[in-house]
Amino acid sequence: MFTYEEIMSLNELEMNVYQYILKNKEKAVYMKIRELAEEAHVSTTTVLRFCRKMGCGGYSEFKVQFKLYLKQQIEPGTDMDISNLEDYLRRFQTKEYMETIDRAADMLRCSDNIIFIGVGTSGMLAKYGSRYFSNVGWLSLCIDDPFTPVFGEHGGETAVVALSVSGETEQVLNMANGLKVGGCRLISITNTPGCTLAKMSDCNISYYMPVRKTARYFNITLQAPVVTILEILGSKLYRMSEHK
Repeated sequence: MFTYEEIMSLNELEMNVYQYILKNKEKAVYMKIRELAEEAHVSTTTVLRFCRKMGCGGYSEFKVQFKLYLKQQIEPGTDMDISNLEDYLRRFQTKEYMETIDRAADMLRCSDNIIFIGVGTSGMLAKYGSRYFSNVGWLSLCIDDPFTPVFGEHGGETAVVALSVSGETEQVLNMANGLKVGGCRLISITNTPGCTLAKMSDCNISYYMPVRKTARYFNITLQAPVVTILEILGSKLYRMSEHK
């Protein structure tokens, strides 16, 4: 959050929002959008534009991400904050979240085969997802090589599960776009729903974990939620196949 590129994209009014939030961190995280707009002397529309430029789909998502960002700043020495995972598991059990999981499972159920895509750590998780789905009886394969030709006509009976923490990885976006253009259904699993990959998907499942990177900028964001999502989807498909 608050990367150099994001800050440079702000206009003068949006910069007012940025400056106010940084000067009133503990207060801003609990403010309603209208309250923030009044305090920063801008419109609510400006606040929404600011949130989108920060990579968030709306003000509610921004507050969630900002709260996680503050917690990360306050506790920089914490090796693993289990409360983030506990928060996620509580969100996982909400009706709205489960409806998204069920929608993704239905899309997968209607497919003859499933392709998992990802690179780096997400590529390893894509391999795990492919193997797990194969274990429960669904033909699945993984593509973690961005140079693999995937631009043929595959038809609507193939589903693609695209994995990416940021949802902005160029190689994954290119593969996902090629498969979607070819007629595949696209399901994405990303950290936030405001990213490019989420927006181009037929169904997106987001998990909202604090982004963590090493000194050399390697991404070490907690991926336990991704494993949970993959296993829950696989288990649902297994139960569906039993009742065919």
